[in-house]
Amino acid sequence: CGICGKQALKDLVVSGEKINLPYALAAQNIQAMFEVLQEHQKAFKNSGGSHAAAIFNRKNKLLSIKEDIGRHNAVDKVIGDLLLKNQLGDASFLLVSGRVSYEIVSKAFIAKIPIIVAVSACSSLAVDFAKEFGICLIGFARGEKMTLYANPNYLTK
Repeated sequence: CGICGKQALKDLVVSGEKINLPYALAAQNIQAMFEVLQEHQKAFKNSGGSHAAAIFNRKNKLLSIKEDIGRHNAVDKVIGDLLLKNQLGDASFLLVSGRVSYEIVSKAFIAKIPIIVAVSACSSLAVDFAKEFGICLIGFARGEKMTLYANPNYLTK
């Protein structure tokens, strides 16, 4: 991806137009998308030691889900799957089963995925990157509760 292995932020060059989302995410749909993600987490159910990433389109339809022991690898796999299927342009929501770092935000930005939702925390650098890139960043999405870190204009009730 060009991000992993960088030693300093000055080494990371991520450019492009800020994402401008032409639609909003209904908050009540987040829980339903996480339920779909959890249904497909076979490796996690068997081992308890893997992460998952899933991409949904703007109609909340699952496009791809992948698991890996590494959070970043799961994200790479799900984006790569959609690239191979020529469906990356349909990607609207990236859901991750762990925390979100700036690398995951950068990968979503390069893939032009406007909304990231995590079941866990988001690093302060991830929040800064999301704000700069125009990505809606949500963490601690558990049940009906969530923490909105960046670009709240994308979320409706």
